[in-house]
Amino acid sequence: MVTKSLNASGLSLLRFEPGQPAANQPPRATVFATGDALTKLRQKVDDFATKNRVKKDGTEGRPFNADLVQSIGAIVEAGLRALWRSPSARFPEGDVAVPWELWLDKAQAAGFIGNAAEYGVAIGADRLEFPEDIVVIGTATREALALAVRRLGGVRALAAPTVTADYFDAMPIEEQADWLDNLAGWTTFQVLNDPGYVTLLDRGVSRAHPLVQPALNVDDRHAANPAWDVGDFVGHGTQLAGLALYGDLTVALQTMQPIEIRHRLESAKIIPDAGHNPHHLLGALTRAGINAAERTGDRRRTFAMASTTEEDTPHDGAPTSWSSEVDQLTAGVSGDKKIQRLMLISAGNTIQNMFGNADYLAACDHPDNEIESPAQAWNAVCVGAYTEKNVLPAGEPGTPLAPVGDLAPSSRTASWSSHWPLKPDVVFEGGNWVVNGPPPPMLHPALSLLTTDHTFPTRAFTTCGQTSGATALAARAITELWSDYPTLWPETIRAVFVSSARWTPRMRSHLPANPGKGHFAPLFKRYGFGVPDMERARRSAANALTLLVQDTIIPYRPSDSGPDHVHNEMKLFELPWPVEALRGLVNSPVTLRVALSTFIAPNPSEPARGSKFRYASHNLRFKLNRPNESRAAFIARISKVAEQREEEPVDEDDGWTFGRNRRDVGSLQIDQLTCFASDLARRNILAVHPVAGWWKTRAIEDPHKRSVRFALAVEIDAIEAEADLYAEVQQAIEALSAAQTVVV
Repeated sequence: MVTKSLNASGLSLLRFEPGQPAANQPPRATVFATGDALTKLRQKVDDFATKNRVKKDGTEGRPFNADLVQSIGAIVEAGLRALWRSPSARFPEGDVAVPWELWLDKAQAAGFIGNAAEYGVAIGADRLEFPEDIVVIGTATREALALAVRRLGGVRALAAPTVTADYFDAMPIEEQADWLDNLAGWTTFQVLNDPGYVTLLDRGVSRAHPLVQPALNVDDRHAANPAWDVGDFVGHGTQLAGLALYGDLTVALQTMQPIEIRHRLESAKIIPDAGHNPHHLLGALTRAGINAAERTGDRRRTFAMASTTEEDTPHDGAPTSWSSEVDQLTAGVSGDKKIQRLMLISAGNTIQNMFGNADYLAACDHPDNEIESPAQAWNAVCVGAYTEKNVLPAGEPGTPLAPVGDLAPSSRTASWSSHWPLKPDVVFEGGNWVVNGPPPPMLHPALSLLTTDHTFPTRAFTTCGQTSGATALAARAITELWSDYPTLWPETIRAVFVSSARWTPRMRSHLPANPGKGHFAPLFKRYGFGVPDMERARRSAANALTLLVQDTIIPYRPSDSGPDHVHNEMKLFELPWPVEALRGLVNSPVTLRVALSTFIAPNPSEPARGSKFRYASHNLRFKLNRPNESRAAFIARISKVAEQREEEPVDEDDGWTFGRNRRDVGSLQIDQLTCFASDLARRNILAVHPVAGWWKTRAIEDPHKRSVRFALAVEIDAIEAEADLYAEVQQAIEALSAAQTVVV
């Protein structure tokens, strides 16, 4: 067989197997071909059949491409086995969904990853990038994967997932040191005038580790108690530091590509090296740690706290002293500096002894495993854990407990379904447990995250995970996002970050075929809004258009006729919809997603604990006009809110997916509606308006002087439509920031 021509003109020779004449087996070549390459190959075959070369003497010679075509007995579509590069004995058998290592052509990787779920292939979040390939883990049955490969293209090879965190964790220190040196050599810390900082509120961080030291200045380690040592003598803080900088080191060590890190680290120790903090000081020590870090100057900080308490359990979502102090700190009414702050808090880890070897979600959902305080704080981003780690090394006994894309067994869930804020907000990778013998299932290094070890140089790497690891990964992701948009407020970054999250196919499998609003409650209690999609959060592309608004509102004013204050104003936004483009799509489905974010000042007095209207200083809501609803009619409908004292009006069903019971809680509201594009073109007025809050009911002296900030993130997703929505809306984008204030 002539193979030279099979490695040119867009063709890539992936494998060549020499023939075995004794067994009557011809040679076989596996070739990856782009769409253009297939066209060229067909043309070569056609030219062979219809065209002959001309010799120098003018006579007819051999057909074009004779060497290539005559050496080929047949061209057939490659099956999965033809793409398999691992030992044949490890090729998956049976009809169950299993993890596959997918080697994708760089030019076609985005298309495959973006559409794989439609064919039943769940793509993991981790990426390995090489000069010609992007490697991802996909979980699917053989039949589903074969269909995706055939329809989507772009798959150059398949393999069995092999390298897990325990591979590096179990290495002798000499081998770990070699890998460490390589990773340090690939890593560049960008020099920026205003870098973002992940400020870890934990047990301190060790600067001895070479992967941590370049990002953590010697003067950027602090302690809530000046008498405490700022180092890490337990290991937890240094583990979080590695994840907050590099993510899962299992991925970073295998990528072997340059790594650029734009953000830096700070550490504020809030947990003593010995003993524990008295419960009544938890909020005060959190504030002291933040104050200590902020004395170094103004920085764009993401505060990450993977410390919670079980002493407040059960709280059923109601405020505690610690969560209320977190709300004060984030709102800027507490702390030495009166500034708004971005803060992430872990959901807390489950009680392992409650678990059997099956139906682990029932244990996660048990009230005794409710999210721990202070993660129910309104203004903070609560981070739970899910997992894509479902592969044990070959020959390792046991079975992973959680399926790919579902809740991590370590992640606590909300025991409440309404009234108090939806928590967690998002989930990140937190590892898995293994079933191997009698319960309970156990942690396993192969199903964990790889990170930095505080005992360096004794050890370079170690494993961690659970909701602490997930929180560190979330802090890294949101800080990188904020570095892209450094002028945005903490409220805005929270809105964009959380609104980008989506449920995995496995999470959505817990829904019925045609879910109603109430069916989403279990998903919110376990996963929040899902796994953030950082590409979605960043992009403003043709078919996914995100519009951002940062504005202020004065929610209340003194009443002319009574002791309680009244609602003061609403903000109306004329949305710059690409009307002509939307009308052109006619009956194509379009999804609108809206996120409204504000930071409330808390009032945790006992009477307020039972009412979301009396705990929050103010509550804001958004409304969208209905098709053909005039501006005047829309304003009149929303203005009825001013007549309500404690309860909001019940809206008619106007197409929102999650509905008011899921949406109108907390200080971050997110909902979406899917409708025909032509209908959305007639819904172009968005209102932000106040409802009751303690500033209104407690009769403060100067409500008309109290302005609050809010952020809106509005996204149009045209799904499969071909219209370039961005082109038309770009000229009108400034209109979204020009709000009209309407006194109610």
